[in-house]
Amino acid sequence: MRIRRVSLPGQMTRRLDGQVRNNAGGYAYLIDPKQQLDRFLILGTEGGTYYVGEPRLTLENAVNAIDLLTQEPRDVLSRAAEISWSGRAYKNDPAIFLLAIAASYGGREVRQLVPEYFDRIVRTGSHLLAFVDYASELRGWGRGLRRLVGQWYDRRDLRELAYQLTKYQNRRGWTHRDILRVAHPKPSTPERSALFRYITQRTLDADLLPAEVSEYLEAIGQLRSRQLSEADAARLIREHRLPREVVPTEYLRSAEVWRALLEEMPMTAMLRNLATMTRLGAIGARGNKPDEWARMVIERLTDAERLQKARIHPLGVLAALVTYRSGSGARAKTAWTPIPAVVDALEEAYRVAFGNVLPTGKRIVLALDVSSSMGYWNVPGIAGLTCAFAAAAMATVTNAVEQNVRIVLFTEKLREASRRHFRNLESALELYRTVQFGATDCAQPMLWAMRHGVEADAFVVYTDNETWAGDVHPVEALWQYRERTGIPAKLVVVGMASTGFSIADPNDAGMLDVVGFDTAAPNAIADFIAAL
Repeated sequence: MRIRRVSLPGQMTRRLDGQVRNNAGGYAYLIDPKQQLDRFLILGTEGGTYYVGEPRLTLENAVNAIDLLTQEPRDVLSRAAEISWSGRAYKNDPAIFLLAIAASYGGREVRQLVPEYFDRIVRTGSHLLAFVDYASELRGWGRGLRRLVGQWYDRRDLRELAYQLTKYQNRRGWTHRDILRVAHPKPSTPERSALFRYITQRTLDADLLPAEVSEYLEAIGQLRSRQLSEADAARLIREHRLPREVVPTEYLRSAEVWRALLEEMPMTAMLRNLATMTRLGAIGARGNKPDEWARMVIERLTDAERLQKARIHPLGVLAALVTYRSGSGARAKTAWTPIPAVVDALEEAYRVAFGNVLPTGKRIVLALDVSSSMGYWNVPGIAGLTCAFAAAAMATVTNAVEQNVRIVLFTEKLREASRRHFRNLESALELYRTVQFGATDCAQPMLWAMRHGVEADAFVVYTDNETWAGDVHPVEALWQYRERTGIPAKLVVVGMASTGFSIADPNDAGMLDVVGFDTAAPNAIADFIAAL
């Protein structure tokens, strides 16, 4: 029997020094451990990738974090705190997980540093519940963990603490009642002791609490009695600034109650509840004219200072926009008519959330990987939002500020897309729905530019770096482009997954890795390209 010889694509053979096999079987470069840490902190690992399951991806990043903590503990914790505090990541869970690793696997020096950064990362009751879940899984309860948790409860203003404990009631199977019973924090004042008793025993010692706190807790009790009219429930919510989480379900069917909640609603909660408020008529429009409640939403969405203060991440806005404009829920049989002015405000909020991005004036090719691994896998933590569409959404930011841009979509083949498809998120979404996914060849943008005589100062490639299908390695294609055109073109790789690979050669000063959906990414890209 004759065995047919099969030739592998060139990218599946190791031809260049420093290359390693990626998860798709092709060859790429390992990124620096600190770059991998940034990818983990900003992108997370929830859901894994097309090629790697979540447990393995999390383990790989955890091992990398432990190694770095052993070598440079202060730098690692400082980096996690900086990314968390500045809102550069969509979710805070990766930073919290890193903190739990430091508290669990770090040596004495590392563990002693944890309290210094704890409050910059663990800012809310929800964050504390997540930290306790991670830490208890990794190390169990010891004196150090009890002291750390107890100090978090003891340092907060009493009214703010009451809000945190009632708004964030449970997460990952943990409640604050559970934590207080396990940690046994020693309250520093009788007032704090009374609040702890309320949480653990549901006993309200109103005489021992400041009036503002006791009235807040009494208002929650009145709501839970379910004896109030919708008008009275709305009045209590306004008077005591009650969060949605303490409101019984039957009141959450009322537009009047939602309007009361909206007055003091945090920005993240507002984004998540736009559809509900529209469906119930809490916000609305007559024709194209939004009512006063919709105008309140629009004003907040377009307020750059408010967005920054609330740490609103572009991914959060993008997820809200995709859901809201669809007019129907994915899980429940619910429908609403999107208010056009709110959709426009979400578009504006998305751009604003990235900050003020300045144009470079350079010739740029934006190249979007629309292979199967990008098109069928979601952004970590956001159901229904694929990496391919997220990359297209990021491209709209650069497209909006640059004059000389060409945009291409590639798999193992390539096609150019009109810039008008990237004038806003809605147009990008419509284009994305026509894409046929395929294999991955990240050399295509440079090869296309050579074939068609396209002059480019920089190629910006949005990809998960799992290239394998081409005969020419991406860095070889860039080197060939530089040689043929005489242009010292740069390559920026925008990594859309928390893997340890990149198509960029770390030894080439004209190549840069940035983390996809880092709020600092567009300006980092612009600064790198402008320095030609």
